[in-house]
Amino acid sequence: MRMETSDETLVELALSGDGDAFGALLSRHYDLIFRLAFRFLGNRTEAEDLAQDICANLAAKLRGYRGEAQLTTWLYRVTVNAAKDRLRKRKTRRRVADGWVDLEIMSRQADAEAAAEHRWLQQALSTLPPDLNETVVLILGEELTHKQAAEVLDISEGTVSWRMSEVKKHLRTLAETEERYP
Repeated sequence: MRMETSDETLVELALSGDGDAFGALLSRHYDLIFRLAFRFLGNRTEAEDLAQDICANLAAKLRGYRGEAQLTTWLYRVTVNAAKDRLRKRKTRRRVADGWVDLEIMSRQADAEAAAEHRWLQQALSTLPPDLNETVVLILGEELTHKQAAEVLDISEGTVSWRMSEVKKHLRTLAETEERYP
């Protein structure tokens, strides 16, 4: 299946039973699913398991795709919901920032100062409530627009903007507190 074929065409073909089209969709979007799962779960093995679970169930879930949003937005939503379910099931309070910051740290060789800044950011983000964390992952980690993140999270664009404002306030307050009490 050629990469020029649109997602919408591949979905139609896959829904009509074309295994090659379904394979092309999986091939095209697996990295997105895995990357987002990793950022939410913070663990490569768990992210791989979740990505495989999503892909295994994607044929059935694809029947629910109505084409009202881009396929990638729909896949973000499917992955976000699956990751949230996985986090609820294991009943831990691990924060989304753990995986995101770890991934950023692993992706480049940073000097000691940059590593210290990343640790500070990881610790600071881990103090955020889950709704702010998931917004940070989509906006900063996945570089979605506020509108796209709103679609994925099923909230208003204004709420996404408010959440990001709250994140900035929270980080600023932590930094100022640390400057006063080193």
